[in-house]
Amino acid sequence: MTRGRDPLADVEPLLRRVYSYVAYRIGDGPDAQDVTSETLERALRGRATYDPSRGTPVAWILGIARTCVADATARRETPVADVPDTPVRSDLEGDAVKRLTLAAAIAALDEREQDLIALRYGADLTARRIGEVLGMQTNAVEVALYRALRRLAELLARMEPQAVQAAEVLGLDL
Repeated sequence: MTRGRDPLADVEPLLRRVYSYVAYRIGDGPDAQDVTSETLERALRGRATYDPSRGTPVAWILGIARTCVADATARRETPVADVPDTPVRSDLEGDAVKRLTLAAAIAALDEREQDLIALRYGADLTARRIGEVLGMQTNAVEVALYRALRRLAELLARMEPQAVQAAEVLGLDL
């Protein structure tokens, strides 16, 4: 395999994107590390099947990561985002409450909406790159992402007042 065609020639930035995406979907920690490792293992085994004409290495490996997240989610006994209905105030910083509120709202979205938001904000992909990963046109991704963010904003508006601050993190106008 030639170096220019090897999708894993520069693996470090790919792994950071994969881990960010996975952590956004299933939470930060050992589970995200395991799914990221499984993604890399599958990518290493399948690197000969990578076709640069079908997409970038980022799109290719995030496609593998999406499958690994789905597999891990299916194996779990508890929901992906098992977050209390309302955040509990304690000595924690306000941003921790915002994250819990946001995580609870994201968990209430359907799988596709969660995936779109995780690819956009977790993996920090553009609409064009998300389209490559999901096999969608860029404008279709933009519309679907807009609708997912609007739905998220509506869910956040129904939650505690900290939800307004959490929505501001995403630049949503409540």
